[in-house]
Amino acid sequence: MYPDQSPRPALQDLRNRIRQLERGEQRVMRVLPFGLAAVDDRLPSGGLALGAVHEVAEGGDLGVIHAAAATLFVAGILSRMTGPVLWCLRASDLFAPALSQVGLNPNRVIYAEAPDEKTLPLLIEEGLRHRGLAAVVGELAKLPMVASRRMQIAAEHSGVTAIILRRWRSPAAAAAEVGQPTAAVTRWRVSARPSSPLPASGIGRRRWRVELVRCRGGGTGEWDMEGCDEEGRLGLLANLADGSSSRQGTLVEEPPRQAGLRIGA
Repeated sequence: MYPDQSPRPALQDLRNRIRQLERGEQRVMRVLPFGLAAVDDRLPSGGLALGAVHEVAEGGDLGVIHAAAATLFVAGILSRMTGPVLWCLRASDLFAPALSQVGLNPNRVIYAEAPDEKTLPLLIEEGLRHRGLAAVVGELAKLPMVASRRMQIAAEHSGVTAIILRRWRSPAAAAAEVGQPTAAVTRWRVSARPSSPLPASGIGRRRWRVELVRCRGGGTGEWDMEGCDEEGRLGLLANLADGSSSRQGTLVEEPPRQAGLRIGA
């Protein structure tokens, strides 16, 4: 490099970050706590990092029940944020009443339907550049490392949180993608469990097995929980180690999806 030339912007930005780390200066991380110490203690700064990319997938055997649990888990997180949400998917099948039951007002959701799977990552990345959004949800079967890095950079610059809801159409597709590296800060798996037992006939509060399978700078864990309430908050079950209580309920998950229903503008 000649004396009259200045470093390229990317190189200069890297040097500035190194200097900040050497001086002990660190970016303050904005987080959204779950309000459960057992979970928040596994997450850096005590909550879900905002302005970052997170992955949520259905656990157990692929099926409508577990897919519904994963979707409602995401909706519960969004309900505790402030501002509009951009939800990017292939089919307009979100079920508004179920989202409302976990605190996500459908009027906050902007529906964005992509013509194909290849367009979805571009749509998500573009949404992450708009600072007026609280979050962007993207329903993806595949999440290449390059695409996830671009999303993470966009999320860091805008402060908008990205939640990638992994939706696989077959066990073979899921097996091919599970464990593949991405730039997501956290990875979650959510499975439906038998609902809370009631003293009379009927269906009690939904229960989930929530697994934190990866967390950058934090820990991992799995918990049996009561699903999100009308304010999007989870409840931790303390006495289900042997699974005896869970078998007294009914494995029914309210549908978060219905074909042909459009949400937002």
